[in-house]
Amino acid sequence: MAETKDWQELIRFTQGAPLVVERVRLADRDIALEGQFVLPQLARLSSDDQVFVAAFLRSHGSIKEMEQVFGVSYPTVKARLNRIAAQLEFVDTDPQPLRNEILDRLDRGEISAADAIRQLEGK
Repeated sequence: MAETKDWQELIRFTQGAPLVVERVRLADRDIALEGQFVLPQLARLSSDDQVFVAAFLRSHGSIKEMEQVFGVSYPTVKARLNRIAAQLEFVDTDPQPLRNEILDRLDRGEISAADAIRQLEGK
């Protein structure tokens, strides 16, 4: 619990400004790493948003349960989820090939013009 309090104090101290971790020490070993480490996306959220995300996960994504836990309406929960999601970068699990990549493959004769057109149109 002390770690949570320390983290909240750090957030208050920095007033939400971005921070870079420069030293990491493994708690159970005498090993430390120095460099510039950017915090993971979820750690960069405000502590209130982190609590909201944790509650959302604990409720298995049930907006109805979130309404009850936080005493707010469905649109309020959705708006907050959308605001939080806008702060996060998502990995595209099925990315479309880049335009230049498609054209390069066409130049190399790896695909036909018709295939290139289909890929450029996203089909």
